[in-house]
Amino acid sequence: MSARIPPNGNLRQRVENLLSQTCMLPCSTVIQAFLQLVEPRQRFQVALDVLLPLLDPLPGPRFDKDLLAQRILVAFLLYSLYAPYPITINPFKSVLFVTFRKERANASVGVTEDEQLVWVLWKLLRGDGNDIGPYSPNTLARTPLPQELKVAQLELDDALYDAETNLDYAPPTKPAQTISAENDKANDNIARAMPLLLEARERVLTLSERRILLPAIPSLASTNMITPLDLFPIVSYNSTLAHPLFVALLTTPGASPSASLPSPFLDVLCSLPPTLPTFDLVGRLLQDSTLCADGITSIGSLVRVEVLGRFVFECIRWLENADWEEREGMVSDDRFAMGVKNLCRFYASLVKLSIVDPTAEEDTIEMASFSLQNSKFEEANTLYKMLVAGRA
Repeated sequence: MSARIPPNGNLRQRVENLLSQTCMLPCSTVIQAFLQLVEPRQRFQVALDVLLPLLDPLPGPRFDKDLLAQRILVAFLLYSLYAPYPITINPFKSVLFVTFRKERANASVGVTEDEQLVWVLWKLLRGDGNDIGPYSPNTLARTPLPQELKVAQLELDDALYDAETNLDYAPPTKPAQTISAENDKANDNIARAMPLLLEARERVLTLSERRILLPAIPSLASTNMITPLDLFPIVSYNSTLAHPLFVALLTTPGASPSASLPSPFLDVLCSLPPTLPTFDLVGRLLQDSTLCADGITSIGSLVRVEVLGRFVFECIRWLENADWEEREGMVSDDRFAMGVKNLCRFYASLVKLSIVDPTAEEDTIEMASFSLQNSKFEEANTLYKMLVAGRA
């Protein structure tokens, strides 16, 4: 786990200065400044060491609007660090919810006048944080709430949050749950892996980071944290994660936004460029006998039926466009030649593995035509002869 930030570290001071000097700016501007100030690998630890203590500080002057504004800003930052994903998988969800219940109870009996914080937390926990972004913390802290938004009207479904918090709000009849050392370690591993998965969309992970992330992929897949839009950059930057990630998404119940097959994640395969890592991924999926989440269909069968035809079509279209760009002088590399060779080698291997039946003309006619058109390449010529021989 990354080292904790020293109490007097420069980063801590810069973050604290940011929080103290930006309460007059829109919340959306502050989160952008925070993301630029703190490197991705440090954000989770900074949130633990710097932001969390400010969310529920030691008692200060009663009705301090400056303190209230800072707490509102901190709550928004904790939410926004994982804003592209549902609030239910935000690692700080429980803290935000406990603070909401505590402040709501205090405001209801007149102990505090932090009803604006209660309203902000209510919005964040409902997943409506984007509504907060345009306003500054100072404005939010000093704007009276209309009667319909008073704390008595702000309700949340406790079942959505209590299931994981299991704090003082659990029914007294329930015995206290004991977290074993094994479960605690597993939770710690997931907490370390989650920010790495987010970073995998933006850069190539190191070997040690991949070792942390890989064992946690099945657990992360079940959280709905990964969306189809995330897969393309993850696969592009970290091709070694592609196969276990797709397997987890296709085999984990609840991982897919749609419970039925085919999974929307499969569409991503058809948008990948015809490169060696792409062919390696699709080839491994086609040979994977693991059962999907429905317990009936294997991954290989699903990919063969739902993906292979479209994938080949998109590869051919990509290569035809690359050929046109090369002839027009728009590019000077050999992407077309290498793409043709790799696609033909890939398809020939599928024939040898009996994944593609060369006697099924309706399934192979497109590749037969493509290989004939590009028979100047040895790989294309070999594939064409293989397909023609299969029909003889």
